[in-house]
Amino acid sequence: MASPLVNGSSSHHDIVLKTFRLLIADLCQQFGGGHPGGAIGMAAIGVALWRYIMRYAPHTPDFFNRDRFVLSNGHTCLFQYTFLHLTGYKDMTFDQLKSYHSEREDALCPGHPEIEHEGIEVTTGPLGQGVANAVGLAMASKNLGATYNRPGYDVVNNHTWCMVGDACLQEGVALEAISLAGHWKLNNLTIMYDNNQITCDGSVDLTNTEDINAKMRACGWDVIDVEDGCFDIEGLVQALSKARASTDKPTFINVRTVIGLGSNVEGQAAAHGAAFGMPDVAEQKRKYGFNPEEHFVVNNTVREFFADLPARGEGLVQEWQDLVKRYTEAHPELGDEFERRLRGELPSDWQDHIPTEFPDKPTASRASSGLVFNPLAQSINSFMVGTADLSPSVNMIWKGKVDFQHPSLRTTCGINGDYSGRYIHYGVREHAMAAISNGLAAYNPGTFIPTTSSFFMFYLYAAPAVRMGALQHLQVIHAATHDSIGMGEDGPTHQPIELASLYRAMPNLLYIRPGDSEETAGAWIAALNAKKSSTIISTSRQTLPQLKQTRRDGVLNGAYILEEADSASVTLLGVGAELSFALEVAAQLKKKKSITARVVSFPCQRLFEQQSLEYKRSVLQRHTGIPAVVIEPFAPNGWERYADAGISVKRFGHSLPGKAAYKYFGFDIPGMTEKVARYLERVRRDEALRGEFVDL
Repeated sequence: MASPLVNGSSSHHDIVLKTFRLLIADLCQQFGGGHPGGAIGMAAIGVALWRYIMRYAPHTPDFFNRDRFVLSNGHTCLFQYTFLHLTGYKDMTFDQLKSYHSEREDALCPGHPEIEHEGIEVTTGPLGQGVANAVGLAMASKNLGATYNRPGYDVVNNHTWCMVGDACLQEGVALEAISLAGHWKLNNLTIMYDNNQITCDGSVDLTNTEDINAKMRACGWDVIDVEDGCFDIEGLVQALSKARASTDKPTFINVRTVIGLGSNVEGQAAAHGAAFGMPDVAEQKRKYGFNPEEHFVVNNTVREFFADLPARGEGLVQEWQDLVKRYTEAHPELGDEFERRLRGELPSDWQDHIPTEFPDKPTASRASSGLVFNPLAQSINSFMVGTADLSPSVNMIWKGKVDFQHPSLRTTCGINGDYSGRYIHYGVREHAMAAISNGLAAYNPGTFIPTTSSFFMFYLYAAPAVRMGALQHLQVIHAATHDSIGMGEDGPTHQPIELASLYRAMPNLLYIRPGDSEETAGAWIAALNAKKSSTIISTSRQTLPQLKQTRRDGVLNGAYILEEADSASVTLLGVGAELSFALEVAAQLKKKKSITARVVSFPCQRLFEQQSLEYKRSVLQRHTGIPAVVIEPFAPNGWERYADAGISVKRFGHSLPGKAAYKYFGFDIPGMTEKVARYLERVRRDEALRGEFVDL
């Protein structure tokens, strides 16, 4: 990459930086809001990166081997939007750029970058998430390169650049991911630290006095300092070039900047999240030699400074396409598979890898999950499977699996691997596990299907990243085990009473509780069919009976009739690990109380909501006057939409063996039979009114 001094463009740096900074000030001032300070301070970093270093194609924004850029400090989004406009991304017109903070519903400049828009790799809102996403993007490149590159054919060799601020480096999820990136020696990852020493509340030394460079070195990163990050574009280019050339470590570039440079509040917290005011902006223009009466000024010199970038990008695209063509000719089978991965396709026969029969013995659904998924993962290399230090418990290891590790690593326990490996040991880092998986999924639609695994309770730690995956329509599958009070003696800290309500309420997420092995197969099929949704498959620690009535295709409808009965007095809704309870209670109602019950399996509320009204009515039959009672040892919130009463849990769990815990909370079959019978008697006497959910 040519030096800016060599190619003659350095004489334009001053006007480019001034124009950029005043444009940011005008964009925020236009509607009296936004975050000008950070974007203004970071201007030189952006010039060095977009003009000289980063490999991308503005007119082919989905170019597969492009460098990835992640703005973890997403509130500085004008930094990214403005460079997208200046470098030639077609969607980011000048008119669109000026939509920032407007009332336009079609605006491409939301308050934080969003993945749906051209040139944006991931949605970054909560600070620190972008750091973990960037680690996932870098891992994706490493895995694909190790899997498909051959001598003379580096078909995947892109770099990931991540911009962070002071606050990103305080968030736990970023620090978890930074530790992993250093451990994995992801030399194709660079973090650029906008070190302006300001957060919302004041100066960073209000809360942090650590040596960040020493911390990063201790985590296995190379560190480069740039002292004058506001103006030294040449120094920034040299630092970025050195980072790209790193052979054995990720790179952390500590760039000293001044927030809100040139404004009346430069270097202060007030520069962070508010427009500067018209007088201040006018004064900045005078100081820079601009007309204070003119707004949004980008002259021809600045336009021409970036003008060749689309053509340069198309050259990169053509060069790569020619390489892939020669690669496919030289390695036809590998090339065909690589092209399929580029298209984001699973093999057409992927469902043939899922067993159609299971052992006829009580089986924990976490074990069922392994029986279903492991043959898929063994045969199809689109799956990247990780666990938060729970491999013995989550049943996600397949025969012949290789770990994702740096090839030079030699562990004390003897578990080693290389970058082609697809089993990821995340350590006890649930939040980073889910956020890194979002980065893997975002690399290219369908090229990777990341799968995480941990106890369901610990997905509370991962919840912010699970939410971000759902928000971005990323296909990430979370295998959550130990999902009820049936998990037993570890007690209320590990027994997830309330968590299902959170995930059932979360938009664009399938929360599925299968009741046996056959339903677990249905859950995995549903998750793999959900190309634009995330999924949690929620399974048991304890063994469950294998039920002859269950159907994998029924799971795809969210709920289905397990046992129909003429002249039924009640519908019992069985869910997940407690599905067999509903069948047993129905049998006891008939035997002991002469009460006829229908039984419905209800593994997924969101899939059920996607069905037709006619189907939903046919399953529940509430419109015919038959009350429904749900059986699930979770908080009942949400079930009032489908049931008239519930046998549920409204307090934290209790440390007892699984069967004893069920009895302690009233989930023994005789006790539940009595509760349902008493409820029906109250309904008969009009003491329990329809529409008033009754907690039994």
